[in-house]
Amino acid sequence: MSPNPISSSQPSRLVIASRESRLAMWQAEYVRDCLKKHYPDCEISILGMTTKGDQILDKALSKVGGKGLFVKELEAALEDGRADLAVHSLKDVPMVMPAGFELACIMAREDARDAFVSNDFQDLEDLPKGAVVGTSSLRRESILRAHFPHLVIEPLRGNLDTRLGKLDRGEYQAIILAAAGLKRLGLENRIRTYLPADIYTPAAGQGALGIETLQGHPQIKQWLAPFNDLPTLLAVSSERMISRQLGGSCEVPLAAHAIFENQQMQIRSFVASVDGQTICRANANAPVQTVAEAEALGLAVAQDLISQGAAALLPK
Repeated sequence: MSPNPISSSQPSRLVIASRESRLAMWQAEYVRDCLKKHYPDCEISILGMTTKGDQILDKALSKVGGKGLFVKELEAALEDGRADLAVHSLKDVPMVMPAGFELACIMAREDARDAFVSNDFQDLEDLPKGAVVGTSSLRRESILRAHFPHLVIEPLRGNLDTRLGKLDRGEYQAIILAAAGLKRLGLENRIRTYLPADIYTPAAGQGALGIETLQGHPQIKQWLAPFNDLPTLLAVSSERMISRQLGGSCEVPLAAHAIFENQQMQIRSFVASVDGQTICRANANAPVQTVAEAEALGLAVAQDLISQGAAALLPK
């Protein structure tokens, strides 16, 4: 049960469920501080949790259950009343929400681009033949293999500090990370180059924070409403629709990135084979005012990709 009476116009107590990695806790603390500023009389605490996605580090996510491994324990805390809301990196949230749960709030997006991180090289073009590049993403792997077949692409798991530590120990000559996480933790100085989104198109939801709640607690959704960011909501709604139509998961090298400005939505997307030999790309640009219109544009992009043969690249 929620600790707040549903009739209350302001929350008296809220518990935020979060993974315990440094980045996840930063995100939860950021949400806590936003809530505290808006509701100064509310008692807000963070319930730190370790998920299966944090525990299984010796296998690729695509082999052990995908993105849902980062959210299931947090959803259990919502369901049994230990927490009122859960804060997620939106790109880690499955494209189809489980019954009884909803994304109640999408906050303003950080930089959605991928970042090239290396101690010895300025960008991908500088890496010599046989250099080892680490990435946790089939999406990134497919584009790297397409453009740099002479590089060795190796899996890279663990939280942000773990990944940087592996780079610093010389296990990789370079790694590719989401710029948003580095910026949020004050590690922007580790970024050598931002990878251009027209080629290295980000994952659906990358850089955005999503707040999940139970559908049966509309009052909590109302309390979160001041923190919804409409441009981000429209953009990620379009991206997630593309991914949903194409079975978006860690098993699919799929990119979808939208920008909403001046009532216009611009979308880029691709689906690729893991080896980078086949890439289907689709772009769209149209006026959008509502989530339904954003999703319709995402659906059109997904259908364009399917018409190019993208379905043949998806897991059977």
